[in-house]
Amino acid sequence: MSPVLQRTPGGAILLDGLRLRDESLANIKATIANAGGPKICLTTVLIGDDPPSHVYVNSKHKKAQEVGMVSRGINLPATATQAQVEDVVAELVADDSVHGILVQLPLPKHIDTEAILRLLPAEKDVDGLTEKSMGRLVRGIKGHVPCTPLGVFRLLQRYEIGTKGKRVVVIGRSTLVGLPQMLLLVRRGVDATVTVAHSSTHDILEVCRESDIIIAAAGSARMVTAAHVKPGATVIDVGVTRINGKTVGDVDFDAVQAIAGAITPMPGGTGPMTIACLLENTLEAARMLNAI
Repeated sequence: MSPVLQRTPGGAILLDGLRLRDESLANIKATIANAGGPKICLTTVLIGDDPPSHVYVNSKHKKAQEVGMVSRGINLPATATQAQVEDVVAELVADDSVHGILVQLPLPKHIDTEAILRLLPAEKDVDGLTEKSMGRLVRGIKGHVPCTPLGVFRLLQRYEIGTKGKRVVVIGRSTLVGLPQMLLLVRRGVDATVTVAHSSTHDILEVCRESDIIIAAAGSARMVTAAHVKPGATVIDVGVTRINGKTVGDVDFDAVQAIAGAITPMPGGTGPMTIACLLENTLEAARMLNAI
C-alpha cells in the first residue's frame, strides 16, 4: 500500500522518515511476536563520555525494547585499553545469546578502531561497518548493509521513487555512507547510474543538475542549494551539522523544497531510518544465526 503523501509548502513530496520508521518497527515487532517471542539480543559497546554517543545509544536501546528485543549496553571508561576493549568484544562474539553487536563510533583516539571492528563476524555486525560486511555488499553476498544507506534505500522504496536507469549523485565518499550507498544503487534490480561527488569534484553544480536523485552526505551545512537541483528531482539529506544549537542538514531545505519533486526533512528524514534499519539488521542477524 502506498504511503499517505504529505507535501511541503512548495509542493514537494515529504519523505517522512519518522512515519516509515514507525511502520518498520511495527513490522519487526509483529515478526518477533509471530515467531513466539524469541530473545533477539542487540548489544552495544560504548567507550567514554561523549554526550551525543550516549544519546544515540540510548535511543537505539529504547527502540529495540519497544519491538520486543533484548537490549544490553556495555559502557567502558575513556581510559579503557585496547586489550580491555578487545576482550569485551571477543566475549560478545563468543556469546550465542548475543545476535547483534554495535560498537559505537567514534572510539577514543588511543583505540585502534579497525582492530576492534575486525573482531566482529559478519553475521553479528549489525552496523555493517566491517571489511567483511563491505566485501559482502560488493560481492552481492547476504550480509548487513550500513544502516544509514539502507535507510535511504528504504525511503526510496517506500515512496516508490524509481531508480532503474535514473541518474543519481551521492555527495560524499565515506565508508559509512557514500560508498555503500553507491553500491546499493548500482546493484542489479536497482540499476541506477551513480556518480560519487566529493571535495575534488570541480563541476559538482552541473553533476547535481543532471541528476534525478541527489543524496547529500558530505556534512557541509546547506551546501545543496536551489541552483543544484533540477525541477522534480528527489533530494535526500544525510548530512548533520549543529549550528547555534540547531540541527542543519547538507540541503538548504527552504529553497530546495520549492523545486524538488520529493525531499527529506532535517531532522525527521534519514535519521529515524538509521535506527529502524539497525533493528532490521538485528532481526536478520538472528535469522542468520538460526535464532528465529
